[in-house]
Amino acid sequence: MIRTEALVYAEQYAAHEEALHSKGDGRSSIHYPALFLFLGDKVSAAIEPVLMRCERKWDNAAGVLALHAGTHGGYAGSQDAGGAGLDGKEQPLSGSAAWDYKGQQPIGSEGWDHKGRQSAGGSRERVMTMALPDTAGRDPRTVRQDVYREFHEDGRYLAGMNRTLRQIGNRIADYGRLYSSFDVIHLSIITRVDDPLNVLLPEVALLARAVLSQSFKSVQTDLYTLINEREQGDNFGYSSSVGLAFLRELEGMQLPDYTFKAPLLVTEDGLSIPVAHGPSALFDLVYLLSDKNERGMTPVNGMEDNYEIIAHISLLKNRVRPSSDQASGHGGYNNMTFKSGIRGSTGRQGYASAGFSAVRRPSKPIAMAVLYHAFHVLAAKLQTGGGFSLRDRQALLGLTPEALRERAAGLLPDEAGIAEMTGLMSHGRPSYSELKPLSLREAEALLFGDGGEAYFRSNFADVSAARAAALDPAREWAAVLAAQEQTTPPVTFYQLAEWTAEQGEAGGSVLNALRQHMGGLRSALASAEEELEQLYAQSVERQPFQRVPLLDKRTVRNFIHYLFESIYSRKYEILRLKLELDIALRYDAALEQLHAESRAKVQTMQALEEELRSLALASIGRSGEAVDQNIMEYYRTVTAEVMLDIETRRGPGIFFSDRFMGSISELLRQGGPAVVRRLIEVCRRELLTAAPFVLPFEEELLRRANVAAAYENREIVSREELFKQLYLGLEDGAAINVRLFEYTQEHRHEEKYFFGDSSSEFLRYALNADGTTRIYRLGVVHEQRRSGVEKLNLMGGFHLEDLLYYRNGKVYYETYVQNGYKLHGVNEEQLPELR
Repeated sequence: MIRTEALVYAEQYAAHEEALHSKGDGRSSIHYPALFLFLGDKVSAAIEPVLMRCERKWDNAAGVLALHAGTHGGYAGSQDAGGAGLDGKEQPLSGSAAWDYKGQQPIGSEGWDHKGRQSAGGSRERVMTMALPDTAGRDPRTVRQDVYREFHEDGRYLAGMNRTLRQIGNRIADYGRLYSSFDVIHLSIITRVDDPLNVLLPEVALLARAVLSQSFKSVQTDLYTLINEREQGDNFGYSSSVGLAFLRELEGMQLPDYTFKAPLLVTEDGLSIPVAHGPSALFDLVYLLSDKNERGMTPVNGMEDNYEIIAHISLLKNRVRPSSDQASGHGGYNNMTFKSGIRGSTGRQGYASAGFSAVRRPSKPIAMAVLYHAFHVLAAKLQTGGGFSLRDRQALLGLTPEALRERAAGLLPDEAGIAEMTGLMSHGRPSYSELKPLSLREAEALLFGDGGEAYFRSNFADVSAARAAALDPAREWAAVLAAQEQTTPPVTFYQLAEWTAEQGEAGGSVLNALRQHMGGLRSALASAEEELEQLYAQSVERQPFQRVPLLDKRTVRNFIHYLFESIYSRKYEILRLKLELDIALRYDAALEQLHAESRAKVQTMQALEEELRSLALASIGRSGEAVDQNIMEYYRTVTAEVMLDIETRRGPGIFFSDRFMGSISELLRQGGPAVVRRLIEVCRRELLTAAPFVLPFEEELLRRANVAAAYENREIVSREELFKQLYLGLEDGAAINVRLFEYTQEHRHEEKYFFGDSSSEFLRYALNADGTTRIYRLGVVHEQRRSGVEKLNLMGGFHLEDLLYYRNGKVYYETYVQNGYKLHGVNEEQLPELR
């Protein structure tokens, strides 16, 4: 639970920091409307991340819609939007109304209460579905062919798609005010290379283009093909053959003489209208994006980077370019230039890929580090309550010898009541001569039997025992300790655990002192009881009481007074000692209980601190990159300084006031998560909003880079050295996400773009780096950003046969075809030859 709450807190803080307006960041706007069409069930996982990234990057992303063409139920989130069924009618679909972005969605002006979640209203209108033939349960040998045939034989699929596309066209029109122009629409189709449903790519793409062309003058269509090499698992052979089948079809679609004609448009009356294409390539550009980069390595973020790439390329090609771009001389993206650049000397159109990396303020690790360090500071403050001598500790808990003696005396009935015992009725009237040879015990028995003992027990021992039984040390201490917890320095469970240990440190154990006192009481009690026995054994004749000659009754009465005064006064003192010992035993048990409770709280705090430390270190990871260095060291100092500043302004002990943490002891009674939950609130409200946490990205990073010098006397990192590390790290992280045979690639065209504040010192450095040796086009997408910088590397000019995936899959493809697998919808004679 603690881990979950801490991670949610870090996610929410990161989302809060990513809320671009909250840090003065600006977002770009797209010029024309954009539509993402996700084809196939295997690409459904990309829908939410792509739209989420558009939301983060684009000012007018609210008008960006998505369409999922897949089998029924292929994308659970899309069911909220509804869609068209096989009969072309709108179908109510069940499901949650909103996407839960799990704390990753940027938070707007609403602040922390927004909890990083996308509002329910937006997602309903942003994703629609189109039903395609179901692939479940089909024979894998013929599934692509069967899907193709069913789609063309059952007219309900086309009818439903036509209806949905018209509906989404109308919805795009509703957002017209968000765009600078409505002449063009950017249609981005995204599919997985090994998804059987992409056998219908020409039909889906051309129908979408045909319907959208009725609302827009031009439809610019790009294809993003995702290659998931890590998920093939046990089906690597079949999956590779299906992927290769699609790539073979794709090569045909991208030939300059590609043509297609089919009755795809369907009216409400069921009439079909042919759609024709070509001769020309089907897509403007085709991007192939794998979860392995050109070095054969899996990026840290895996397929997530490809979702970033899709959103960034979509922005790059469709961005509203402010006049300041031209004025500042920033190189902007030109689609025609890029297309021309990736066309080799042979004139054959090449394919494209990309790589993405980002250097952002590591908000999640920072939040976790602050949480840990704040906890550590508070725990240290709780442990500083010192300066109490053993005598002070005993006095605070009412355990000094004097306090115990006074407490026992207070529970006893008044000793004067012993004098009243002389009024007890005697058994007969023995003469002094009869009493004279007897011991005091025998004389008491002759006079009163056990009446004196019974009277003393009833009126003294039983009364005091009942009073002692009502004692509740824990309740007595509660108010005292609660008050002490609010003092400066406080007395907390840390001190109490030490004070109540059997062998205390730095001042002595209250428990040990109490037990020593109890030992003294037992010795005194034994001595008193022995003296009483000795007195009882003495003869009446030897006792110093007044004898009255010739007045026997008066002498007996004087003896009775002496008997009660000498014997029962001693019994009264013995009772006081027993009562004090009994009280001490009760306090002993209470101290043991207090020790157990306090020790348990200390152990809980220690466990919490260690868990928060582990979470903080885990969130930082072991990347060793410049952006992640020294987080724990730097924010240890920053957190302590911010907390000290708060104490200076608001007074010592402010962190244990009700506005802040309140009673840590009380929170611990509710459990460790309650402490962390309260501390999270304090961090959010009081610490993370302080000035040191809103520094510009570069300044914060440089301060962190230099903090090591204060601890290990390292050479201070210069600004230029830091920028060099960042520059190289961005380039290394933006390796192209596709694996190629470089020696077969006849042409390679590269363009690289930074997304960030072009006026920042780092981007000025980056624009000048490698200036004399640069062989690629470099540009900047200017955004008013204080929270980091991103880099998008574009590369094109390769062909499908240059793909390592193509080379590896060709063997499996040919084997499966030879063994009777029908991997295409059309006849193989219509497809280009394998290369």
